[in-house]
Amino acid sequence: MTHRIATREEWDEAREKLLVREKEHTRLGDELAQERRDLPWVPVGEEYRFDTEEGEKTLAQLFDGRSQLLVYHFMFGPSYEAGDPVNSSIADAVEAVLPHLHARDVTFVLVSQAPLEKLLAYRHRMGWSVPWVSAAPTGFNFDLGFSHAPEEGREVVEQMTKSGVPPIAEQNARSTGTDVGGYITESPGFSAFVLDEGSVYQTYSRSASTRASTRLATYASVSSRACFLGRRAKETLGRSFVGPTAACRWASDLASPRVGSRTRHRSTSGTAGTRTSPNSSHRRLAVRRPA
Repeated sequence: MTHRIATREEWDEAREKLLVREKEHTRLGDELAQERRDLPWVPVGEEYRFDTEEGEKTLAQLFDGRSQLLVYHFMFGPSYEAGDPVNSSIADAVEAVLPHLHARDVTFVLVSQAPLEKLLAYRHRMGWSVPWVSAAPTGFNFDLGFSHAPEEGREVVEQMTKSGVPPIAEQNARSTGTDVGGYITESPGFSAFVLDEGSVYQTYSRSASTRASTRLATYASVSSRACFLGRRAKETLGRSFVGPTAACRWASDLASPRVGSRTRHRSTSGTAGTRTSPNSSHRRLAVRRPA
């Protein structure tokens, strides 16, 4: 055994020192969560339309009667035959959180670029009920930087071959039934939107690198065990998600204050322009000037 051995008194002292840092980490996390909620809102001007089980729907209709929409960009591209393994582990955990999100005025959906029939077949195979829609008819995933053209995937593979394609990319490509070029045309991540007075605004977006994807999967896997509710949010969101479940906190952090607090947020106005994106190939996000 090479690990350090200590007496109970020595352990207590070391634990108290660590507790100080853990509390600092918690406070910093709360501050970052507030900064996420305070981000300006971007009006979404494009009339995105998605294939759903109930037929074609607009982005506004995906809110399903609620004021907030949390989208997980699930890696399932047109050339895939199955969903990405890491994304699938996240979806496994989301099922347990859905009722709590709905109770807090948040709708959660998975969005992928593959045709709807592929998505629903895989969802049935996995035993999920989470809403899943296809962005195939629209440029939604491309505009937000989560889907890329096949030629972009091939270019990345060519660059990779100089230093060697990462084994995880090859493994996941095999798992999804496609090649590496097809696999990396998709990226995972979260986007959050709010519906206010009939207009849709983007409030947050984050892509996930391989490391971040693993962390998100860890968050979500924990959330399937427990999600404690009760603490009052600092703004008009109502009750917030608290407790030991990082995924619940993550969902709460992304949820913007509910409608009625619009004056506290500034809209990023102007014509369509290039946004800073977590993805290097991020395309233009269609925006419009507020009326």
